[in-house]
Amino acid sequence: MSATIIVADDDSAIRTVVRQALTRAGYQVRLTETAAGLIKLVEEGRGDVVITDVILPDANGLDTIPRLLALRPGLRVIVISAQNTLSTAVRATEQGAFDYLPKPFDLNELIRCVEAALEGRVETEEADFGGDEAPLIGRSPAMQEVYRLIARVVPNDLTVMILGESGTGKELVARAIHDMGTRASRPFMAINMAAIPRELIESELFGHERGAFTGAQARAAGKFEQAQGGTLFLDEIGDMPIEAQTRLLRVLQTGEFTTVGGTRTQRADVRIVSATNQDLRALTEAGKFREDLFYRLNVVPLHLPPLRARAEDVPALARRFLEAAAAEGLPRKTLDVSAIDALRGHSWPGNVRELENLMRRLAALERGDTIGATAVLAGLGQGSRPAVTTAAMEPTGLAEAAARHIERYFAEFGNGLPPGDMYNRILAEVERPLLRACLEATGGNQLKAARLLGINRNTLRKKLTDLGLDAGAARRP
Repeated sequence: MSATIIVADDDSAIRTVVRQALTRAGYQVRLTETAAGLIKLVEEGRGDVVITDVILPDANGLDTIPRLLALRPGLRVIVISAQNTLSTAVRATEQGAFDYLPKPFDLNELIRCVEAALEGRVETEEADFGGDEAPLIGRSPAMQEVYRLIARVVPNDLTVMILGESGTGKELVARAIHDMGTRASRPFMAINMAAIPRELIESELFGHERGAFTGAQARAAGKFEQAQGGTLFLDEIGDMPIEAQTRLLRVLQTGEFTTVGGTRTQRADVRIVSATNQDLRALTEAGKFREDLFYRLNVVPLHLPPLRARAEDVPALARRFLEAAAAEGLPRKTLDVSAIDALRGHSWPGNVRELENLMRRLAALERGDTIGATAVLAGLGQGSRPAVTTAAMEPTGLAEAAARHIERYFAEFGNGLPPGDMYNRILAEVERPLLRACLEATGGNQLKAARLLGINRNTLRKKLTDLGLDAGAARRP
């Protein structure tokens, strides 16, 4: 007999779509729209896997999970939610959920998740296993994968390596892993290998005794000792000298260390999180990084996406940085629609750090209360860009308008190619006026607008959020 899947969601459209997909996959399906109905089905012994939304009419789906597991220990619960934040993913894991999928989700991914739940395993393919603070803000698919992975590693002490370009926020991710984990009450210590002279790295890591070297006038505790019981974040690990790599490997293998010039062995009770923007495999092949150390550190690789790969998160990040600037005493500023469009159109080679610096600069220097596209482009050094003539903006149809617009992207980069995010950028620029027009035509009624567009209401809500729109703003020209 095929397995039975219980689906709890107050949205009838989602229940229908999920039921159809699960039925085609060969499963039996039981539907309910309330937490009470879900609990009743589980009490009756029905269902091999539960799929539940977070927001149900009579209860929070996350709060229901412990009761379900008390009734049926070992029951697999998959959480689906439009509240696509890191805290939601972590809380789902803490409550005992098998997995978490943000809405809107891919039905094939949901089926794979159900299969994994029935087999009693968690998928750990390398591609996925790699109070929210920026850059841990974002509803983009790329950030949802980061949230899911963080939620999986928070409850344990697995060694994590964060991979990503400079400025993507690797230390903030390391802090999130620490702050949400079992070591949160203990110290979080960070050390940047690229910022310390090579001859002092071992002393910084392991400490030194008085007289251990010239200038060592007193005993000093290293980061391993200072982080006892907590988390040690090794930033820019690719810049670590080979000699220090050998000693770090020994600590990871034995769990013990000695200070420079010391003889007493100390226990290293720390969780290791490392980060790099370099290709460590290439460094290993070149003999600049120990292969055995690489495998010790790379137990769980977490790939942090560049900002250009999650352009839909830029408005929320920009607003958060403006709020932070205002909290620090700078003038309070807001972004108009043209500014958001300009921010989305930038490739962000400096990633989140570049965006944060721009917002702080505009908060301090922009005279008005509202920041527009002109100020953004000037802040990005693009203020002198030639204007597009009116004649060039009078195409005969949408296809021609899109073609002219896309040509400008290529023209901006001369003989080079634009960054590889053109699909999402162009799609967002088309979606924004389309959603505005549909909401205006339906008087701001999101349900009618969703029907007009031929999409689910929750999908429309998510698109409005991702595009930095609300129903009121969408009705305005």
